[in-house]
Amino acid sequence: MNPPLLSRPAVQRVTAPLAVGVILLGIWQAVCMAFAVPDYLVPAPSAVTRALIEDWSLLSDSLWVTLRITLMAFALAIVVGCAAAFLFVQSRVIEASLLPYAILLQVTPVVAIAPLIIIWVKDPTMALVICATMVAVFPIISNTVLGLRSVNPGLLNLFRINHASKWDTLRRLRIPSALPYFFGGLRISCGLALIGAVVAEFVAGTGGTGAGLAYQILQAGFALNIPRLFAALFLITLSGVALFGVMAMVTRLTLSHWHESELA
Repeated sequence: MNPPLLSRPAVQRVTAPLAVGVILLGIWQAVCMAFAVPDYLVPAPSAVTRALIEDWSLLSDSLWVTLRITLMAFALAIVVGCAAAFLFVQSRVIEASLLPYAILLQVTPVVAIAPLIIIWVKDPTMALVICATMVAVFPIISNTVLGLRSVNPGLLNLFRINHASKWDTLRRLRIPSALPYFFGGLRISCGLALIGAVVAEFVAGTGGTGAGLAYQILQAGFALNIPRLFAALFLITLSGVALFGVMAMVTRLTLSHWHESELA
């Protein structure tokens, strides 16, 4: 006999957060209506929804600009992060020499360095991509390095006994062992790429046809169009959740058939 639909873990992972969100939105709407809170202070969900519908053409174009920068930065972070991780595991000396500079990228506030990058790089889009990549790359480096080093010592000795080359050891042992760590880094990095893109847009302040959601938030704040500001924030939040969901789905599809982290 099949279990009830709502008792299935896959359904609960979707319905439980949605139920909490609906309850919170209902409380938010009721408080705004009960205390007659003006829209220029805290707009009700109904006002945000109305602004989202009325300004959809403007906000959707800006959403695509922000997502394009985010995806480009995320892809670049994957390439740079994997290359750096593979380089680090070749030698402890290389890792000790270069890892502090990777940490330096992580701890340097993008708000402080973004103006310099925007000045140095003539193309505004590429400048924003570089800023977002700096924010997103470190989790991929750290998680992939950890995964490449977290191999079973018995299996590693078996490869050595059979005189496996470094390439065979990397391809058949280290990379499969590192995949769960790598995908964990991707789930963190995709959100950081979005954050980096939005922060870089705030600093750059680019407008016109290439304006992202951060620019729309700035403009809405200047005009006291708070419902549009909340609508733009909602789209950013929804984009972050969607990116994380896609990465979680890719992780499950890749690891569900063989790794214990996704078998349960």
